[in-house]
Amino acid sequence: MAKPSLTLLFLLFFLFSSHVAAKQPRFYRSMSPTSLGLRKEKLSHLHFYFHDILSGSKPTATRVAEAQMTNKSPTLFGAVVMIDDPLTVGPEPSSKLVGKAQGIYASASQSDLGLLMVMNLEFCDGKYNGSTLSLFGRNAVFNTVREMPIVGGSGLFRFAHGYAEAKTQWFNLTTGDAVVEYNIPQELDIDYINGDDDDVTKRKTLYLLGLAS
Repeated sequence: MAKPSLTLLFLLFFLFSSHVAAKQPRFYRSMSPTSLGLRKEKLSHLHFYFHDILSGSKPTATRVAEAQMTNKSPTLFGAVVMIDDPLTVGPEPSSKLVGKAQGIYASASQSDLGLLMVMNLEFCDGKYNGSTLSLFGRNAVFNTVREMPIVGGSGLFRFAHGYAEAKTQWFNLTTGDAVVEYNIPQELDIDYINGDDDDVTKRKTLYLLGLAS
């Protein structure tokens, strides 16, 4: 019997390999936005005040980690702070609570006071109750206005993207306590929520300040 040629063996190997590869499941697939109920994006403007309190008997921010060099560093490089900071409609501590900023910030620069901010903005009032925005970015705290990315969200803010502008309203050099104004213009994919057309129309523009319905 004649031995099969090298060309035939190569062809059989190629066909077998192609068949096996075609059967392998993929970990990704293309999706249509309409399959998730998404229709179009809406521009929204959120405005609130962030209260970062390190002093007193019930601080909302506390240092949880540091490096050996942290307390010798002029920028407190390596310090990590966990936060559960109130978000309010106005700058006063007694102003209406609309949410919490929960996460961490850390001193990430040895040359200036630049914080790495990693936090969820969790809202707790009205129909925004339980919805969150996720912020991840650099906060150069001595700049008048700082810009940080909004990288996502959940609930009503699912698929959100945009940026946050932070501006310090008040800062105590002794205690480190601060009140920071946040403005967040962003695009929101909010039409995924089940509801009638009238309800969708009402959500064309959201102003979180006051949590107007």
